[in-house]
Amino acid sequence: MAKAASATAKKKVCVTGAGGFIASWLVKLLLSKGYIVHGTVRKPGDEKYAHLMKFEGASENLKLFKADLLSYESIYSAIVGCSAVFHVACPVPAIAATFQNPEVEMVEPAVKGTSNVLEASLEAKVERVVYVSSSTAIIRIQNLPNDKVIDESYWSDKEYCRENKEWYPFSKTEAEEQALDFAERNGIDLVRICPTFVFGPILQSTSVNATSLFLLNLLKGCQPVENKLRWIIDVRDLADALVLAYEKIEAQGRYICTSCPAKPKDLVHKLKSLYPNYNYITEFIEVDYYIRLSSEKLERLGWSYRPLEETLIDSVESYKEAGLLESK
Repeated sequence: MAKAASATAKKKVCVTGAGGFIASWLVKLLLSKGYIVHGTVRKPGDEKYAHLMKFEGASENLKLFKADLLSYESIYSAIVGCSAVFHVACPVPAIAATFQNPEVEMVEPAVKGTSNVLEASLEAKVERVVYVSSSTAIIRIQNLPNDKVIDESYWSDKEYCRENKEWYPFSKTEAEEQALDFAERNGIDLVRICPTFVFGPILQSTSVNATSLFLLNLLKGCQPVENKLRWIIDVRDLADALVLAYEKIEAQGRYICTSCPAKPKDLVHKLKSLYPNYNYITEFIEVDYYIRLSSEKLERLGWSYRPLEETLIDSVESYKEAGLLESK
């Protein structure tokens, strides 16, 4: 396949799962840069996707396709004619217990869906596939060393994930491994982005993603949380990274996408200083967990990230605007 090049004219690209938290910001960014976007969704006329058509340029340059990741034909119809594919869609439960049979409901769709996207991309002769994996495909390893920076060469231990019923990390690891194998065997130019815990303002108001629910829980004091170190990335910075991964010819391989670490108790302290009147969570379960991650490889492409305080403020304001949080 030909290498990707910077967009100097209108290029057509496909975004899978276009109505989701991450993909919505990606679609918005792509439209602002003059791309023609094919977005895959389950039901194009559904109210949950109405926000996409309100983006600047959407009426002229955004087309929503009814597509099921498990249906090769529907995926191909959205991808054909595109220069690039951003594969963002992935089953992620807002609550861990949502899936009754996680291997069937989470793992199989993640793996099969990714396989269909890559096969369709191969047939459609796209320039590059940018795939959203996850840092959980890197860091789920028993006795992970805490005295060194974890880089892109690490892979999660699938057996460890299976034994501990960590199905999301298992699904992302399995799907990324199979994607890499398929790409190498078929000459697909595949760039993988592995984001950490994604915060930031929401664009979709009819459904709330898992990480936004986590932050809302801190603000509302709904239930105790593990005071476990989490590496955070702003959804808008992630969208920037995804576009950069397509536009930069030299982009290749795998990239960790993160900004800074924080524990929930630290986040509550910061949020209280900004918004003192919410009923914050007070009960934390201490967890001895520390890892060091770096986005140095991504930064060498020219990527940068915003301060955590900006992410938290913009997140809270978006929750209030969406009616998910009272104004105080």
